[in-house]
Amino acid sequence: MKHKIHFPIKKNDVVQLEITGMTAEGCGVGRCEEIAVFVPYTAIGDIIEAKILKVAKTYAFGKMISLMTASQDRIEIDCKYFTKCGGCTYRHMTYEAELAVKEQRVKDALNRIGGFSDLPMKPIVGAKQPDHYRNKAQFPVGLDKQGNVVSGFYAGRTHSIIGIDSCDLGLKLDGRDINKEVMDIVKKFMTKYQIEPYNEVTHKGLVRHVLIRIGAKTKQIMVCTIINGRKLPNKDELVEKLCKLEGMQSVSLNVNTNKSNVILGNKIINLYGLGYIEDYIGDVKFRISPLSFFQVNPVQTEKLYNKALEYADLSGNEIVWDLYCGIGSISLFLAK
Repeated sequence: MKHKIHFPIKKNDVVQLEITGMTAEGCGVGRCEEIAVFVPYTAIGDIIEAKILKVAKTYAFGKMISLMTASQDRIEIDCKYFTKCGGCTYRHMTYEAELAVKEQRVKDALNRIGGFSDLPMKPIVGAKQPDHYRNKAQFPVGLDKQGNVVSGFYAGRTHSIIGIDSCDLGLKLDGRDINKEVMDIVKKFMTKYQIEPYNEVTHKGLVRHVLIRIGAKTKQIMVCTIINGRKLPNKDELVEKLCKLEGMQSVSLNVNTNKSNVILGNKIINLYGLGYIEDYIGDVKFRISPLSFFQVNPVQTEKLYNKALEYADLSGNEIVWDLYCGIGSISLFLAK
């Protein structure tokens, strides 16, 4: 006869927790009677009250309802969308604490998965500027409750769009918020001509996403509008408006009529320019199309590749294999 196991907490309970660890996804971990409770947007050292939202066989998920004692790693949150938008996980803690969490993630993976218990690790190499680094953005487009065109990012673990005008992670050029400039033009254009955003449920509507790429060193800009069709009405006017932005180098459409969450389709329709922008990693120049994979953090990429070059200690006589190489950014960097 099986005996029912007593679980010390149940859904909707309010418990007091001290956060003593972090998961790979960035959730704080506390323990209630030896049961691990995962609570997002907490930091190691926090003492909190949490409401239990879900109970599994050996763990539970909770939501912080009261911060009783703040961790020394906590800082004032500087983004009004944090915890609503699913883009960031660590904006409530110092960058140094974020790096420590990520370094520990690597150590834990090497230990638990790889079995390397005594593997020496050098310190993580952080960024001098942890904001305004992303050279690529993909904005879903939809309608708000009032029927207005909105763009932004998805709420965490959903496909509900949080309308965001400006993101602190986006690369700026000479202080200009390029992503906002582009999306303001696209949204006004769609409103003027009553162009419907794509609806994932009904598979109707035209504009699905807008892809923006920015050359960090060349200051070139690319805009690619992803559509659920093969034509965009009045496209010439959109091109004209976008080309008034300094640095605009490429404007295109991407055709994606698939019923899936994949953002880009395979067909590109070029509307303006040569269909690519150029940018550098070190002194190597790359052509980047809408479909190209290119690292989104150009400064950290250069640091990473320089470390690879340093550790490889190449003399010029070796054969180097760069497998699954994308556009070949590592191999071209090492080829020198």
